[in-house]
Amino acid sequence: MGDANTGESAPDAHHAPSAQDGAGVDTYTVEVPTGRVDDAQVPPAQRTPADSADNAPPSPYLTSDELRWAQDTISSISGAFTAKVVGQARLHETLLIALLTGGHVLLESVPGLAKTTAAQTLAQAVGGTFHRIQCTPDLLPSDIVGTQVYNQVSGTFETQLGPVHANVVLLDEINRSSAKTQSAMLEAMQERQTSIGDRSYALPDPFLVLATQNPIEQEGTYPLPEAQMDRFTLKDVLDYPSPAEEAEVLRRIDSGVFDGPSGPVVSIPDVKRLQGLVSRVYVDPAIVNYIVGIGYVTRHPRDYIEARLAAYVDYGASPRASIAFMAAARARALVDGRNHVVPDDVKALTHRVLRHRVSLGFEAAADDVPVEHVIDAMVGGIRTP
Repeated sequence: MGDANTGESAPDAHHAPSAQDGAGVDTYTVEVPTGRVDDAQVPPAQRTPADSADNAPPSPYLTSDELRWAQDTISSISGAFTAKVVGQARLHETLLIALLTGGHVLLESVPGLAKTTAAQTLAQAVGGTFHRIQCTPDLLPSDIVGTQVYNQVSGTFETQLGPVHANVVLLDEINRSSAKTQSAMLEAMQERQTSIGDRSYALPDPFLVLATQNPIEQEGTYPLPEAQMDRFTLKDVLDYPSPAEEAEVLRRIDSGVFDGPSGPVVSIPDVKRLQGLVSRVYVDPAIVNYIVGIGYVTRHPRDYIEARLAAYVDYGASPRASIAFMAAARARALVDGRNHVVPDDVKALTHRVLRHRVSLGFEAAADDVPVEHVIDAMVGGIRTP
């Protein structure tokens, strides 16, 4: 049931599109929730042949040998990360998921929580290049993507590629750059190329943007437009380390054991192979139905959560959120050593996938209602498959 003022109607629950063309592929019916959260649940998809979300996946999904290789490779990357970064387990998982999906991450935290170290360590572990860009109001697009410089000796213009041409790019305090500069990053993040003069230049593969925002200092900042926010696969909010973790940081500094591996522990081809394996992680049609249901509820909150919370929502998540959910859930399953997605993969990602895609009005800020609270209410209205 769609809201009258959105112009969107609920999809036909009797239409059963194929998951993809071809024989031997599961088919499913996507059923959207009806009624209010207190008297309705999302019915599971009609599944053939799988009967539950944790059934053994059919061929041609990951083999045991492929899964074992993936686990060994991911463990090597994780070992290099934990050798230099104490704690921050969720950041560790977020960066791994972004690497395996080819996505981008928006991080919100105060300074000093190892964001630069984490990004640099990840790039080093996979044998990739790393560039850090400090965003300021006077930063120009050419400072990021590159420019053409006149060579007086040859009498020709030569192209100098900018720092965005790296495997891992850290955009520190991205909201301090102007809207014009932010738009230059939009092409890089979405198209994975940059335009300099009349030519386009492909970015390295893999390509991961890690952008940071300081939630405290808002003076002199430029809020990211919704179109660019949606390009980030995940948004994570970092917490301060626990006292035990902070003590471990001091112990490692004192003992000099922060060195970790000095070179790559895996290769870029290994990362590309991991990305290929992620796309073959099995997703049961019931999980697909669950993801679609979450997205639908974010766009029609008045029908599924209490009116007080629904009134805070300006707009919900786009279909790009469902795409991010699917890819990130697959990557999380592989990181966890599984060749199939379970509902907990989706639940664990709801805040990171939706917090920058579900927009709340100023009333929510005035009433001190965080977006995560509204997201929890939305997800709570859908039955777990």
